[in-house]
Amino acid sequence: MGKTVAEQVVEMMIDAGIQRVYGVVGDSINPIIDAIRRSEGKLRWVHCRNEEVGAFAAGADALLTGQIAACAGSCGPGNLHLIQGLYNSHRNGAPVFAIAGQVPSRFLGTQYFQETHPERIFRDCSHYCEAAYTPVQATTMSRLAIQTAITKRGVGLVCIPGDTLAQPAAVDLPMHPFSSDPPRIRPTDDDLDKLALIINSARRPLIFGGEGCRDSRDQVLALSQKLNAPVGFSYRGKDVLEADNPNAVGMTGLAGWGGLQYGLDRCDVFIMLGTDFPYVDFIPKQPKIVQIDSDPTHLGRRAPLELGLCGHVAETLDALLPRIKSRGDERAFLDEVLVAHQNATNHMQTYVEHGGSDGRLRPEQVGDAVSRVCADDSIIIADTGMCVVWAAQHLRMRRGQRVITSFNHGTMANAMPDAIGAQMAFPKRQVIAFCGDGGLSMLLGDLLTIVSEKLPIKIIVFNNSTLGMVRLEMMVGGYPFWGTEMQNPDFSAVARAMGFHAERVERKAEIAPAIERAFAHPGPALLDVTTDPDAMSAPPKATYEEARGFALAMTRMVMDHRGDQVFELLKGNIRGMV
Repeated sequence: MGKTVAEQVVEMMIDAGIQRVYGVVGDSINPIIDAIRRSEGKLRWVHCRNEEVGAFAAGADALLTGQIAACAGSCGPGNLHLIQGLYNSHRNGAPVFAIAGQVPSRFLGTQYFQETHPERIFRDCSHYCEAAYTPVQATTMSRLAIQTAITKRGVGLVCIPGDTLAQPAAVDLPMHPFSSDPPRIRPTDDDLDKLALIINSARRPLIFGGEGCRDSRDQVLALSQKLNAPVGFSYRGKDVLEADNPNAVGMTGLAGWGGLQYGLDRCDVFIMLGTDFPYVDFIPKQPKIVQIDSDPTHLGRRAPLELGLCGHVAETLDALLPRIKSRGDERAFLDEVLVAHQNATNHMQTYVEHGGSDGRLRPEQVGDAVSRVCADDSIIIADTGMCVVWAAQHLRMRRGQRVITSFNHGTMANAMPDAIGAQMAFPKRQVIAFCGDGGLSMLLGDLLTIVSEKLPIKIIVFNNSTLGMVRLEMMVGGYPFWGTEMQNPDFSAVARAMGFHAERVERKAEIAPAIERAFAHPGPALLDVTTDPDAMSAPPKATYEEARGFALAMTRMVMDHRGDQVFELLKGNIRGMV
């Protein structure tokens, strides 16, 4: 008996290095499920409770390993659930192959039960997105989708009817291997000479690195040491450039901290390395800006450049460093920024040492406690919202640790499903999810996936019974916060009912012992930490409009007879304002 199309697609996935497929079983992808079942363990099916979780998990798997992962959803509602996770994967640059099931081919175009058009719907969140209706198309397009996902670092999707997947394979697959990553590049010598001239003329150079520095940490630090330049980093550069870096000065942007903003306001040459930092209001206007990025479309996209060069950071700096003059003992600017960084870091510890309103547990205390006791190779994943802020500001990275979030898509509910993919990919590493109560509530059912797969994930729920980031956004915009409150269950009780080790934590004295117990537990663990809803965090540089909006919101709340809430808010954050 010959191979089916589904078997051929599964063989292709194995050949491409895919090890796991995440999703929910269903009629139109049953041939794929059965082919995976018969793959003799070469390809693993990870059954989730929601296809959205499957797509998130596949994206985290791919992002952390650097290898392609896969997800699948059956026709109609099944594959539509994939879209949030696929957007996240695509914008994070995670190579993911997605299979979208389709109704039987003979019913296409008849508005049949569950009929949709995934090839239209998913086009905006994929590099390759096509529909296959014949065996030849199915195998050819699957190969192209996988190849595109690998080489362009994003999503490749193919939509295939279930009856097509069950048909006999029509062609033999070509035996050539899938292409690996594209070749490494660097700028020309003439361009490197121009860049060196700009950098060597600087009196106050400052380096800012992102994801593109992941394989070039040594070169970035060497440039920093040669220039005596402070080093800031984007969120994606935090786990690359923070640890064991004496010139590290933190982050800017909405989750910023440390001395970086002080340096940005005073530098004369701003060196952007492997980052497409989107928050243009925080990019300095006065210095000369130079940028190195492997994607030429990123050059000058956020700010006007003195010079922009297309190249991978490692190869470019290897060629640039011999052209850079050492500044020797000239480090006045660096020392000035380092002092500002230390002062800002000390000030940020205010609420680690003191409780919140009426002694309530502050989220800063939670982030600090996790940072102190987590493993040296831990993978920490933060939900979009205030969890991102607490992870950015209070996790002190060590070499070998990773921190990820929904970097570019900024979606809620990413942390727990991302943790599933991370733990599947790295079963021996400690995986910690910083979950907001709003985010965890969205996909609560997949706590059961963690239990059923026996994944030792550690979940920290920042339970403040409010949408904290939305609350802050409303106030900065001049709106009294309203509609952000949530009625939550005891998440620890819910988790225990599902099979977790779980505890509820309400006071500072309880947090460190509870974390230690959770981390020591061999299986999944969840801490429901009730944090102060009035806890706020200000960016390192607030605009006049933001300050005006906040004052306006407070005034409107007082006039709306909500002065007691204004008082609690100010009382709970007064230490951070002085």
